[in-house]
Amino acid sequence: MPSHLARWTGLAGSALLAVAAFLGGAMPHGDLRPTPLSIWQGPYGPVILIGWAVGTAVLAYAWWSLRGGVPSTRWALVTAGLWLLPMLITPPLGSRDVYAYACQGASYAAGINPYEQGVSTLPCPWLDTISFIWRDTPAPYGPLFVMIAGAVVKATGSLVGAIVLFRLLAVAGVVLTAACIPALARRCGVPAGRAVWLALGSPLIGVQLISGAHNDAAMVGLLVAGLAVVAARPGRPGVLLAGGVLLGLAGGIKATALVVVPFAALAAIAGGFSVRALIRDGGWVVGGAVATVVGATFAAGLDFGWISGLEQGGLVVAWTSPPTALGQTVAYLGLPFGWHGDPLPVTRGIGMGVLAILLVWLWFRARHREPLWHAALALTATVALAPLFHPWYWTWPLAVLAATSRQRINWFAAITVVSAFLVLPDGTGLPRYTKTVGAPLMTLLVIVVVVRLVRSARAARQPVAATVGTD
Repeated sequence: MPSHLARWTGLAGSALLAVAAFLGGAMPHGDLRPTPLSIWQGPYGPVILIGWAVGTAVLAYAWWSLRGGVPSTRWALVTAGLWLLPMLITPPLGSRDVYAYACQGASYAAGINPYEQGVSTLPCPWLDTISFIWRDTPAPYGPLFVMIAGAVVKATGSLVGAIVLFRLLAVAGVVLTAACIPALARRCGVPAGRAVWLALGSPLIGVQLISGAHNDAAMVGLLVAGLAVVAARPGRPGVLLAGGVLLGLAGGIKATALVVVPFAALAAIAGGFSVRALIRDGGWVVGGAVATVVGATFAAGLDFGWISGLEQGGLVVAWTSPPTALGQTVAYLGLPFGWHGDPLPVTRGIGMGVLAILLVWLWFRARHREPLWHAALALTATVALAPLFHPWYWTWPLAVLAATSRQRINWFAAITVVSAFLVLPDGTGLPRYTKTVGAPLMTLLVIVVVVRLVRSARAARQPVAATVGTD
């Protein structure tokens, strides 16, 4: 598709999504136990679903058509900005998380530790906007974001005002990403325009980060900024410390951002790798990140309960998480034999074990080449092997992949497009209602990926074996 046509086609898709949000988005007093039929049976049901489906498809196609390159970095920034404009004024689309942010902020502002008690303890003045599953669970977010949420509620005192400020925070995160991703891309030898397009033009940005006002936008912005600062001046203590602080701030919003810190420490080294150089240069990055997270924890007046809060994702069971899909498939296969056990704790535990091993392997592999590309792979593995996957989680690795990948990008662009269709406008997650089909298909995909990886590893070792045999 020509670039000028793609620009206005994508804007039309974004406008259709805005209409769907106004007619059937995640309203404050909507159905807290929605099903895929809830929208269809309500007012304007067919119009909402058609507008959402067509709008998402049109926006995704316009983005996909230029995934190989765009006219310029400026063109990519302007076009992505145009596509985001309709999302600035819509009700929350595709998620009710922003209401949970407000309630957790209200709890913190009232002196309640959100890592020890749920939002029903206060009770939150907007409790009826929160899905039932999250009313009595601790906050899964970092201490910095808890402080921000408390400040937002104190400053506004209203749900609408809080939503506006949370959305402005998301906009600031996207703007920070836009400002820093070209520099990171150039440092990694990647075309800046393509990086901006892949990271900011995707349908997940407008729907999930801006309209949905997810705190992931701020986390990604700080994450990209931290990596860009570290990559810009390896070996400079003051600069590296600043980069570490930015990464620590990202981790203070969502702890998963800290996965990239060991890789950033490698990128900080001036010259070849050595343990001494890692301590000398990488220590500034690690020290800055750790000090920032610890400082935010104590500044919030909270303990380290945010670490245990990370476990709350296991409450949701959806096949979009490969370890969860494997557990669901095992359970289905056991039913004909009269077995009714719950394999999810086992498969999810295996997933976390594989993740730990994979992160260590990636780090050792990154010591001598492309540490920031390996940081992107580490984030990808974290998202893929976690017990829970939401579409907006994919924005974490997407931004770093876009800025560091010199290879083919079709596979992560395809994941982005699929993810855009997983949640209906009112926040209904389709994976919950498609598990009998989705879980076996995801399991099959995992098997195919594992087989291909094993074959690739064997093929990579064959030349070495042949050389050894001739000596």
